[in-house]
Amino acid sequence: MSDTEGPWLVVGLGNPGPEYAGNRHNIGFMVADLLAERVGGKFKRSGRAQAQVIEGRIGPPGPAGQRVVLAKPMSYMNLSGGPVTALKEFYRAPTERIVAVHDELDLDYGTLRLKLGGGDNGHNGLKSITKSLGANYLRVRAGIGRPPGRMDVAAFVLKDFSAAERKDLDWFVDRAADAVEALVTEGLERAQSAYNG
Repeated sequence: MSDTEGPWLVVGLGNPGPEYAGNRHNIGFMVADLLAERVGGKFKRSGRAQAQVIEGRIGPPGPAGQRVVLAKPMSYMNLSGGPVTALKEFYRAPTERIVAVHDELDLDYGTLRLKLGGGDNGHNGLKSITKSLGANYLRVRAGIGRPPGRMDVAAFVLKDFSAAERKDLDWFVDRAADAVEALVTEGLERAQSAYNG
């Protein structure tokens, strides 16, 4: 894959503000922050979109690395589509090189699934992006499990990870970041065979 196709746009989904930082809904932000550390930069406010961005390379050093724009929309989850569309247009990122990293209720905690396209499964961030771009973008789905008992889904995703979950959270975020890197450098099929499961 060559850079002539435009950069990858990797979007970690979450809600801005310290009160949301540890929420299950913010695992996309956590993965984006780790990827930013790995590419050796700090997020800066975008002049083009309501988002924080960092540009860098993923993969082998030098020109063989894939050009990537990491982004965290600052619009709140259910309005993610606006910033993602503005970034796509500004950086000329093809839709098939857009990766949304998000929490997924229908997967057990700690499970990853990579896929192209599909429905939004009631996820407001995906719903907003799909409304703006169509469904044909990549997703890295980070399982958070279902709420216990009769707990409301909205309350569950806006709660911090439990003490038990936090024991494995660094490992899980690290693995999700690895999966994003594999997706960008090796393509969907190889990344799926390594990380889906």
